Amino acid sequence: MFTKKINMKVLILISGILFTSFTGFSLETDTLGTAGDDLDLYAVMELFKDSESVEDFENKLNSEKNEVNNLDINQDGNVDYIRVIDYADANSHSLTLQVPFSESEDQDIAVIEIEQTDDETTVVQIVGDEDLYGEDYIVEPNSGEDSFKDQTDNNTQVINAYKWKPIRYIYAPSYVVWVSPWRYNHYPRMYRPWRPVVWSVYFGRVHRHHVHYRRVRHHRCHNAHRYYYKHRRHSNTFHAHHKSHHNKHHHKGHGVKHGGKKGNKGVHKKKTNMNSPAPKSNAGKPTKRPGGTVKKSGGKKPKGGKH
Repeated sequence: MFTKKINMKVLILISGILFTSFTGFSLETDTLGTAGDDLDLYAVMELFKDSESVEDFENKLNSEKNEVNNLDINQDGNVDYIRVIDYADANSHSLTLQVPFSESEDQDIAVIEIEQTDDETTVVQIVGDEDLYGEDYIVEPNSGEDSFKDQTDNNTQVINAYKWKPIRYIYAPSYVVWVSPWRYNHYPRMYRPWRPVVWSVYFGRVHRHHVHYRRVRHHRCHNAHRYYYKHRRHSNTFHAHHKSHHNKHHHKGHGVKHGGKKGNKGVHKKKTNMNSPAPKSNAGKPTKRPGGTVKKSGGKKPKGGKH
């Protein structure tokens, strides 16, 4: 009996060591070593899929309880507010995730590209901005009730996202193109900034979403992708301090080697004004989609970034 108890304890100990080793390997191989590590695009897509509308998606993205946003690109110690802007062109939509980096600069984080090929077929992908994720970081769903073959990509099976609630909402005749009214230092009253966590903790929260999505290198929403790049916003300050470097503040102490030099700290400080009224957006006025209406942003058309 005594020997059996010892053997059981040894077995549990060995299992724990193997599990820890496996987990460490998984964390190390999944890190990008860039600022994009703090916004997992697989988790973002799952959050979008479960949203009721684009506005609801923006609210969920900026809620601590959903544990998806861990981004702090200006390094002020708080997770950044991510606003969503829909650049619509005919049957294409580009839901742009953007952080107001300072009073004068915005930085695009990623874009959810949506394209309707017929009345009941819709393709969706999320593309990470090259400043945060490198080139061609594209994520798309790999599981769903309906699918079709993409003949331009070796007949790859592609998920039809037509039945997703937010996509049905976007293509409804009554849809008003969403342009977030929030900007740097002016955020919703319900928004409460929170502290980012180290990457190993963050990835432990979001890695479960990876099973439902896959990374690809083939753009499927060609019109949405072209139209988005006419509006891409790019922060020179962010680019200078963060290109190819991970955020040192977030990852101190998690023990994962990224390679390369450590990034410098940002120069901007963000002080949130919770009680400020909704300002006019500085986003460009999106193109009107047949059957839909356009919500006026009242601001200047955004300048195209370098790409």
